Amino acid sequence: APQFPRTDPAVIMLVHDGDRALLGRQKIWAPGMYSTLAGFVEPGETLEEAVAREVYEETNVRVRDVVYHSSQPWPFPASLMLGYRAVATTFDINIDPEELGDAAWFTREDIARMPETGKRLPRPASIALWLINEWLAET
Repeated sequence: APQFPRTDPAVIMLVHDGDRALLGRQKIWAPGMYSTLAGFVEPGETLEEAVAREVYEETNVRVRDVVYHSSQPWPFPASLMLGYRAVATTFDINIDPEELGDAAWFTREDIARMPETGKRLPRPASIALWLINEWLAET
């Protein structure tokens, strides 16, 4: 019999201001790992609204120009990660400690020096790293 398992939509986003990217880390992650922000889409909201809401809820940063980038299935949990980029319009970070352990703005140079500072980016096969690497390649 055909089966159609539940798949929950989630947004994952690279927020930037041109020169800096906003990255965060969950308390349960490996020490020093920073990644793009992400969260689940709520019923009745557009994907773009979910991006703006999640960024604001987690960091108190407002965004504009939310643009779709790519997607990636994420089987554990059963999610479809929908990747976006967004431009920050506010810059002061005030994290929600229930959501994140830390969040910070990183320049391209900060990211290049991550190994020296005990920080690292997500694994190579992740959409988060694809989003970060594309931003890093821009000048």
